[in-house]
Amino acid sequence: MAVNVYDTANLLASQLKETEEYREYHRLKELAYEDGTNKALLDELKRMQFKMQARAASGEKPDGEDMQKLMRISSLLQLNQDASAYLVAEFRFQKLIADIYKILGDVAGIDIDALTQA
Repeated sequence: MAVNVYDTANLLASQLKETEEYREYHRLKELAYEDGTNKALLDELKRMQFKMQARAASGEKPDGEDMQKLMRISSLLQLNQDASAYLVAEFRFQKLIADIYKILGDVAGIDIDALTQA
């Protein structure tokens, strides 16, 4: 019997939505994004993180101004209970996804830890 890996991936995706990590992440995201200020800060934080990751991936050093802006935004968000709880839940869910990616990488012979070292 042939296994369709796409069906398996879809099953995994639906099972991920049933995890406590996902449910808490989703609940807290909705709560944090209800506030317009939180939404604006969280969206800017995500843009800044993406920008810095893209720079790092291309071998560029982080821009000092961007680092300071990221730190200011992070500090503001940590002061807000809803935003802070959401960011912690997001980290927990991302950790779960990273663990799954590591399992898949091991099967493929990809050393995920080596890819993340600077």
